[in-house]
Amino acid sequence: MATPRLTLTYIVEPPEYDILACSLLASIRTHFPKSVACIGYVPEHRMDEVHPSVFKAHEIMGGEIRPMKTEGMWDTPYPHGNKIIAAMQPRDSQYSAFVDSDVLFLRKNAVANIANAGHVSCSMAASMVWAEQSIWDYIYGAFDMPIPEERMHLMRRSAKPVIPYFSAGFVIFPENGGKGGRFPDVWYETARKIDTIETLEKRRPYLDQMSLPLAIQRAGLKWNILPEEQHYILGGRIRGKPLPEDRDIYTIHYRKHGILREVGQMKYARQMLYDQTGQQFVRRLAETPEDNTA
Repeated sequence: MATPRLTLTYIVEPPEYDILACSLLASIRTHFPKSVACIGYVPEHRMDEVHPSVFKAHEIMGGEIRPMKTEGMWDTPYPHGNKIIAAMQPRDSQYSAFVDSDVLFLRKNAVANIANAGHVSCSMAASMVWAEQSIWDYIYGAFDMPIPEERMHLMRRSAKPVIPYFSAGFVIFPENGGKGGRFPDVWYETARKIDTIETLEKRRPYLDQMSLPLAIQRAGLKWNILPEEQHYILGGRIRGKPLPEDRDIYTIHYRKHGILREVGQMKYARQMLYDQTGQQFVRRLAETPEDNTA
């Protein structure tokens, strides 16, 4: 089998993210070429909790489910960090991407639209209301790195350009790495070090995102900023507003089912799942008397 040009990875963790992951997978199979590989990662100690229908859905749609070690990977438990652990797993692929399970692809897409040699592709974060810009002095200082001169607008809350701060909800990277090593390994090491900066408040749960721009640079790569249409983050200031009709939105990050309903995409999510599996509700693929409505 030829090496996949792109492998999309995500978290499959009960009791919610395993079901959401199936809708994500259905949207990938609907809108990306069949050559794109899909791997869902489960914390190994929770494999037995994944609903049988989730395994069935992945079998039908040609996705894999793999266990990964998460216990002991952080000094104290850090569930948000599972995405970094998933990105670290070995894969035979030219590019890999981590995508949050509460994401849906809405229109035909291509690997060339999101992957870029020598770059990590990601979008600006929606906001950074949890800290002042001075926080970067501590973070970059811990690595004896200069703060980038480049300034960018956040996706939702940014009256003026800020020091680069990216969303970790959709991150595409080359598997061959850069001069500093394989990107996800550098990301993990960078996050671990930032997590030890005792004077840095609120490093949880934002550790995955505050470490991202440094990891890109430390790996010897550059950032490729995805257009908002490739990672349209819902909620917050645009909560309750419909998707813009004058733009081609490829990907939405909906965060909660209620938000998905508000933008009128719940029906389409179920339609994609039905088209790919024959069921609108995941658990009906392995229906049990007490659990048939998810």
